[in-house]
Amino acid sequence: MKSLMTAWLAAALLLVSQLAQADLTIEITRGNESATPIAVVPFAGGEGLPEDVAQVIHDDLERSGYFEPLPRRQMMDQPASADEVRYGDWKALDVRYLVVGSAEREGDGYRLRFELMDVSGEKRMLGEVVTADSGELRGAAHYISDQVFEAITDIRGAFSTRIAYVTSQGVGDNMQFALYVADADGHNSQQVLSSREPILSPAWSPDGRKLAYVSFETERPAIYVQELGSGKRARISSFQGLNGAPAWSPDGRRLAMSLSKDGQPEIYVMDIGSRDLQRITNDSAIDTEPFWAPDGRSLLFTSDRSGGPQIYRHDLASGEQKRMTFTGNYNARGRFSPDGESLFLIHRSGNGFQVARQDLESGRLVTLSDSRWDESPSVAPNGTMVIFATQQGNSGVLGAVTADGRASFRLPSAQGDVREPAWSPFMN
Repeated sequence: MKSLMTAWLAAALLLVSQLAQADLTIEITRGNESATPIAVVPFAGGEGLPEDVAQVIHDDLERSGYFEPLPRRQMMDQPASADEVRYGDWKALDVRYLVVGSAEREGDGYRLRFELMDVSGEKRMLGEVVTADSGELRGAAHYISDQVFEAITDIRGAFSTRIAYVTSQGVGDNMQFALYVADADGHNSQQVLSSREPILSPAWSPDGRKLAYVSFETERPAIYVQELGSGKRARISSFQGLNGAPAWSPDGRRLAMSLSKDGQPEIYVMDIGSRDLQRITNDSAIDTEPFWAPDGRSLLFTSDRSGGPQIYRHDLASGEQKRMTFTGNYNARGRFSPDGESLFLIHRSGNGFQVARQDLESGRLVTLSDSRWDESPSVAPNGTMVIFATQQGNSGVLGAVTADGRASFRLPSAQGDVREPAWSPFMN
């Protein structure tokens, strides 16, 4: 039996004052036609649970773009364990994999048992027992989704991660902004900060315990770092002019940022402990939107030094700066994939501004999204998806697209416009 206590310790540190709910709802906008058929059978004994665990797993796997879960109404049988599975029935439904399980009360919590079957091979691939309190059932379901996803794809699941985002409501002097964190599926939202002034550019620390962000609460931009567990925060950059686009180094000791304290916006790196600054760029152009390479040896940034926004790479050891994007006259907000082999970015085409992926070896750029006003891409820690801000009608919503562009969904909110998404690291 495996307890969720350790797995959820980091998540517990993220609990903050829940002043208002801003849960996001998921709307699948494009499915993957080549997705793998799978079935997630309702868990035996799950009828009275506070959460429908099997449905959460179903939704997670569908949202990934890798799987096409079978609707419950099409299931001919609902086995609860491997020895109850009649493989022929599921083969007839063209199901490749099958998840079954059960739930029972155990003390003040629940005991969940799940098994994953390879239908074509007629064998059990995975089985585990998970214990969870009633308030952890949704988290337990995400954990199970992670195990199923990795067992089939050999890619670590990211369903137990979180997202940060900013909402805005009202008009004119009545505008209200709020910074939230939520589960990766938009549920369990918790407010981190509320302000009558804009909040921008949230960025997760590598351990997932802090957020850096830009706040205009003093009527000019300043960069803050806030501990999510305690709510304690510190203003770390409030120079004259622009203080923007904070980005954590992979070791969590430094923040890259864009400052205009010496004139034009330039890229700087701050040692968080000492607050010492190192100037990275020195150009008459606008340099902004820094992002660290996974190995911490270089930085991406956006610059208009070639006449329009393009993405450049700065080698921290040699100081060499190299232009990375050449397709079109607008490429911005570059983000490395976790393996460092690709860039995700905002690319302007004849159809507007879309999320794109560029292979670093070949330089080939592929547009992933199909909307017209995309911005602020953030990559899932396993590299399988990109979340971004976009427009739906007159509202700002979050969109997400798989790294191959085959599937996408949107996450609108009832709490006004949603912007500035940031995907957390793995919550170890």
